[in-house]
Amino acid sequence: MRIRSLTIDLDGTLLDTVGDLAVASNAMLADLSLPARSLAEINAFVGKGMAVLVERCLGAASSDAALVARAIERFRVHYAEANGHSTRLYPGVLDGLDALRRLGFPLACVTNKPAMFTEPLLARMGIADYFAVVVSGDTLPFKKPRPEPLWHACAAMGSEPAANLHVGDSANDIAAARAAGCPVICVPYGYNEGRPVDSAECDALVSDLVEAASYAASLVLSPPVPRGRPS
Repeated sequence: MRIRSLTIDLDGTLLDTVGDLAVASNAMLADLSLPARSLAEINAFVGKGMAVLVERCLGAASSDAALVARAIERFRVHYAEANGHSTRLYPGVLDGLDALRRLGFPLACVTNKPAMFTEPLLARMGIADYFAVVVSGDTLPFKKPRPEPLWHACAAMGSEPAANLHVGDSANDIAAARAAGCPVICVPYGYNEGRPVDSAECDALVSDLVEAASYAASLVLSPPVPRGRPS
């Protein structure tokens, strides 16, 4: 296996964002006179993008399409205010990103978070410059677990899916990578919709991004040409 690029999930892999998501979710629910959700509930709701998070917060009320549309609008307002305020880098992320950058191949962040939140968050957390490509949840008509976001990232980096290692935290990431034809490794922390990843489902479980970089290094047979962020 010759690795030429990496794609990395955002929420639950690079960043612990659940605090901000909980603030925005419960502010949205308060606007709609609906009961608040616990942090544990919201943690389990994260993984398939903003609209699914909102629908899961609404519960039975999500059958009302007009209410869902209003809830999404209110969530956008509140999350724009909360985005990054209590978000934290997971341990090992900066050291891991530095190690990956030293390997010389391009990195892409592939997330289901909408672009209006993704790039400001990457910048606020000081990690935007590590990524040659950012694919957000609304960059394409499809989100993970569909393969298109990974294919798009690979094409932008000049890599083939089989030569791209995907790093994530959930079955959602594994399904996207398998569908795209990418090898995939997972961290055991993060947001997995209540279903922890199993080592049998991915190519490896790694404790953090430092170990992910070591795993990637073991797969590099010849150093690729470094690539900058596309203009």
